[in-house]
Formats: sequence, C-alpha cells, structure tokens
Amino acid sequence: MSWENYMPYIYAIFAPFALALFGIIYGLVLKGFDRKLAAHMQWRVGPPLRQPFYDVLKLFEKENIVPKNAVPWIFNSAPIISMGALILALLYLPIGPFNPVLGNYGDLIVLLYILALPGLAMMLGGFSSSSPYSAVGAQREFIMILSYEFPLAIIIFTFAWKYSILYPNLKAFSLLTFVEHPLWQNVGILGFIGLLILLITMLVVTTGEVGRMPFDIADAGTEISGGALLEYTGKNLGLFYLADAVKIVVMGTLIITFFFPYNLSSLLLHYFSLPHYAWLTIDFLFYLLKLFIISFVVVTVMRVAFPRFRVDQVVKFYWGYATLASLIALSLIVLDTVGGV
Repeated sequence: MSWENYMPYIYAIFAPFALALFGIIYGLVLKGFDRKLAAHMQWRVGPPLRQPFYDVLKLFEKENIVPKNAVPWIFNSAPIISMGALILALLYLPIGPFNPVLGNYGDLIVLLYILALPGLAMMLGGFSSSSPYSAVGAQREFIMILSYEFPLAIIIFTFAWKYSILYPNLKAFSLLTFVEHPLWQNVGILGFIGLLILLITMLVVTTGEVGRMPFDIADAGTEISGGALLEYTGKNLGLFYLADAVKIVVMGTLIITFFFPYNLSSLLLHYFSLPHYAWLTIDFLFYLLKLFIISFVVVTVMRVAFPRFRVDQVVKFYWGYATLASLIALSLIVLDTVGGV
C-alpha cells in the first residue's frame, strides 16, 4: 500500500494530539495576555506573558492531595473528564481554514452536550470533596450551567432554523454549513439587527461559560476561597487550569464559526497569487487574531469593567435579559424571513 492509503489513519491518530497541543499552548498564551492587558488597564505592571506556563509547570511538579473524607475516584476523575471533554470539543470545531476532525460524526447538538461536561465535572469534583466551601462552589456552578445554557440553546436553534430555511438540502446543525455560508450575507435589515443582538448575547454567555468576572461566582476567591476547586492541588489542579485555558479557545472558536467564519483567502484570492500552503498559513494567522480579539472582549474587558455579580443577579441576567434578548433576535430573524427581506 502507498503512503496515500495510510494518510487517513495517520491523520486520525495525530490530529487529536495536534489539536490538544494547540488548544493548550494558545489557551495559555491568551491567559497570559489577559493578565497582562488587564493589569495595564488597571495601571499595574502585571505578570510576564509566560506566567501561565510557569503556573502549570509548578502545579504538575506538586503532589496530588486527596482530602480525607473525599470520594477519591470522583475527586480524581473530575479534572480528567473536564480536560478530555474540551479536547473532544475542539475536534468538532473548524480551526481557521481547517475542517473539523470529527465534522462527519456529530453536529451542534453533540457539541452542546460536550460543552456542559466541564461544568458538570467541576460540580462533581466540588461535591466529592469534604469542604463546605467546595460544596457551595459546586452549587453555584450548577446554577451557572442552568442559567447560561438556555440562551445558548436559543442561539443555536436560531442559526439552525435559519439555515434550514435558506439551505434545505444542507445539514442545518452542521458547523461546516455555518462556515461555508456566513449568515450575515443572507439576511435583511431585521435579520442583521437580530444577528447583532445574538452576537452580543453570545459574548456574555461565553464570559459565563469560561467562568470569568462578573460571572465567576463558582470560584469567587474573596467569598468562598476558590469554591469547587478549593481542595484541589498538584496535577489535578493543573488539569483544571489547562481545561480553563482550552475552554477559552473552544468558546472563541465557536463564536468565530457562528459570526466571523470569513477567511482572508476568500477575500484576497483574486488580487494575489500565492501557493496553497501560504493561504492556509495566512488564514490560520487570521483565525488566531480573531480568537485573540474575542478573548480580549469576553475575558479581559468584562472582568475589568464589571464587578462580580451576586448569584441572584447572575440568574436574573441570563434567564431575564440574555434570554429575552435572544428571543427578540429570534423574532427579528423570523420576521426577516417572513417578510422576504
């Protein structure tokens, strides 16, 4: 057999490792920029950009300590499940100009369930420890999941419904459909306003999904000393730290897929003649830039501009304002379709 016959097997083996490595490294880079830029916005110097890498190395050098009254197998499994779920989510997402590795084996519904696993793993890890602060943090994490999942589901349903109307022969819940047919160019003025509202809603949902201020109620250090992760040390805490970094990449890529799937090659191909690998490199760098901007908005700006919400304020915000905004956006997009705009 020739090398071409082995390529699908080689790709299936090495692509997940490459994506996992990319998600970890770039996620840590984004965390470094977040801390540095937030410090400058608050007139501080801040840590060096490489500080997240130092933090991870230090955590993996430390010993894992399991509390005496904890449930060991749940306590130790939670960070592995969290990290594994986010790596799996990366396999369903298009990374810049590259199609998703598991694009033919699932859709947005599967991805929605996968994205709920890290929060559930943190919740189980908190409940399995012996600390009352961890139990409170786990309860708050459960409240967070119930809060932001509803507007996120409405956003996904809106996109899928619109694509089922526009392209009845394509898979409405496929992320490849979103990338190949950006929705901005298929709506009128009402649909454009609706998409803009959905974009703003998705940004604030992402802030809650990644657990950043003002929605970091599950691990509020000044209130519950770290919450669900209070009893975690060593490699277990390091895995949660890495999962937090990868989650920024996953959610940012999801926003890019929904709202900004454009590549520079599609815009500049008629003006410049470059080899295929050069266009792939340019599109990938453009994807990294988009991901950096989204991370800056949903993480850095939000946590610098707003203080932490109370638990009741988080529920009111997501179930009230965010859900209402997403429903208004859905109505505008429906009216845009019905009116034939």
